[in-house]
Amino acid sequence: MNKDNEQLLSSYTLPNGVELKNRMIMAPMTNFSSNQDGTVTDSEVKYYARRSAGVSMVITACTNVTPNGQGFPGEFAAYSDEFIPSLKQLANGIKEKGAKAVLQIFHGGRMCPPDLVDGDVVSASDIPAEGEGNPTPRALSESEVEDLIEAFGETTRRAIEAGFDGVEIHGANGYIIQQFFSPHSNRREDRFGGSLQERMTFPLAVVEKVKSVVEKHATSPFIVGYRFSPEEPETPGITMDDTLTLVDKLADQGLDYLHVSLQEFFSKPRRGVEDLTKSRIDYLLETINNRVPLIGVGSIYSAQDARLAADTGIPLLAIGREIIIDPDWVQKLAEGKEDEIVTKLNKDNQEQLVVPDPLWNIISNTPGWFPGV
Repeated sequence: MNKDNEQLLSSYTLPNGVELKNRMIMAPMTNFSSNQDGTVTDSEVKYYARRSAGVSMVITACTNVTPNGQGFPGEFAAYSDEFIPSLKQLANGIKEKGAKAVLQIFHGGRMCPPDLVDGDVVSASDIPAEGEGNPTPRALSESEVEDLIEAFGETTRRAIEAGFDGVEIHGANGYIIQQFFSPHSNRREDRFGGSLQERMTFPLAVVEKVKSVVEKHATSPFIVGYRFSPEEPETPGITMDDTLTLVDKLADQGLDYLHVSLQEFFSKPRRGVEDLTKSRIDYLLETINNRVPLIGVGSIYSAQDARLAADTGIPLLAIGREIIIDPDWVQKLAEGKEDEIVTKLNKDNQEQLVVPDPLWNIISNTPGWFPGV
């Protein structure tokens, strides 16, 4: 093993005492490959298992906590106890290969395609997403918001019963938790909307509910993470200083990690901070100040990319697109074979890479999804 990679391959203990065997994590990515009834497919389990031997933790694609929260076709569900056997199949497939299995829980809100939610597209307010043709969502009533918080808790219980090692609360990428935090999508006048502090009410209530369910139902340490997006392009919209305020609050909530959603690891803020030449990661690390681990992500393909990212002081790194391209990325690093790491998708390698047909058809025919495509 190259000594330069020792940090990436060293173990790490989360705040709740769970030990990760290394610093590399599989990022959550939608794969469009579940059954129409919301259960996981065998090909989906095999896809995850193929990528679970090297990384220390696998964060699954998002799963909807209510029937009207489905954001994608081919998304597996977790809104009812009837899905626990399906979830258990997925958790076992990951854990049998040696990785911790973390279920990403979410609700798509105004990003849900109407045909997937029987036309019941909901959000914090009746503000459609930017762009032509997006439906106008129905604003949730206050009691419906409280029910949704409960739904995040119930899905956490199902994750525990299915054998997952943790859950990741998906507060990123424009979905409903972010919709409540954003001044663009949240124009409410009740306790879930208004000022920046009031717009944090829903995200923090979800965190509190999930933690209370873990305390009640988990019999061993159970990971709870939170994913967020740092900024929105809209005006009004989430700015970097808004996110730093949220992150500062989240860092004191007893979470096991925070996970920033970025396309480029070293990207710079758009607005809202004094120095726009400093990276978002640097701002986040300064704000967190070692109170909770931060997972970084974004266009990390080569070992050199990962080393440069780790040099920022970030404790954990996630790889997404790259672990589809090369499922053996971590093993090659550990065996001193980093020169054999593949960083461009080979369109002839679907069977070897164990990628389900629905996902393969999208990534292999969409220029820009992967290097070399």
